[in-house]
Amino acid sequence: MPKKRDPLWEFDCALLPEFPILCGVDEVGRGPLAGNVVAACVILDFAAKPIQGLNDSKKLSEAVREELFIEIRGRAVAYGVGECSPLEIDRFNILRASLLAMRRALEAMGVPPGLLLVDGNQRIPDVRWAQKTVVKGDGLSASIAAASILAKVTRDRQMLVLHAAHPEYGFDAHKGYATQIHRDAIGKHGLTPLHRRTFCEDPQQPEDLFAPGYAETEG
Repeated sequence: MPKKRDPLWEFDCALLPEFPILCGVDEVGRGPLAGNVVAACVILDFAAKPIQGLNDSKKLSEAVREELFIEIRGRAVAYGVGECSPLEIDRFNILRASLLAMRRALEAMGVPPGLLLVDGNQRIPDVRWAQKTVVKGDGLSASIAAASILAKVTRDRQMLVLHAAHPEYGFDAHKGYATQIHRDAIGKHGLTPLHRRTFCEDPQQPEDLFAPGYAETEG
C-alpha cells in the first residue's frame, strides 16, 4: 500500500523548483493579557523524509508539540526564535511587535532563505528576502507549521517560568490569555510588569480584551 501523502509537506515541495530554500515564519501570543509575543522561523530539509504530524500548533496536544519541538530542532536545516516584551507591545502595538519578533527570529537564524512563507496576511517589513503570505498557513505549510510549534512551545515554557514567580495568576493553566480566572486574579492582585497595559487598561484600544463579547482564544 502506498504511503499517504502529507499535504503540508507537498504544499512546500511545490514551491521548491523556484525557491529551493523555504523558510516558514509564524508567531504566537498576540491575544494574551500577559507575556511576550514569540515568533519562530524554520528551514526544513525537504530532501529528507517528512516530519510526521506537523500541523497548526493549536490543533496539537501539549505532549505532541513537545515531541515535535525536539524533532524539528534536531532535523531542521536552521531555525530561529525572536520575541517582543509586554513593554514593547505597549509601545509599538501588537501587530508591529509581532512583525518585529518575526524579524528578530530571522536575524537569530543566521541562514539566508530563498522565500519566506509568512503565516497570515502581513508581510514582514525591513527584510530583504522574497515573501509569500499564507492565510492560515500553519495548517497548510509544513514550514509554517514547524515554526508555529517552535514558537508555541517556547512561549508556553516561558509562561511556566512566570507562573513559578507569580502563582496567584495561574499562568500555568491559561498561559496569559483572558480567561475569567486570569481577569479575576488581575482584579484581586493588580497588574504586574508581565502584563500588557494597553490590553488591560485602555478601553479605547482595539486590544482591550475586557470588552464585552471578547472571545478567548489561543495561538
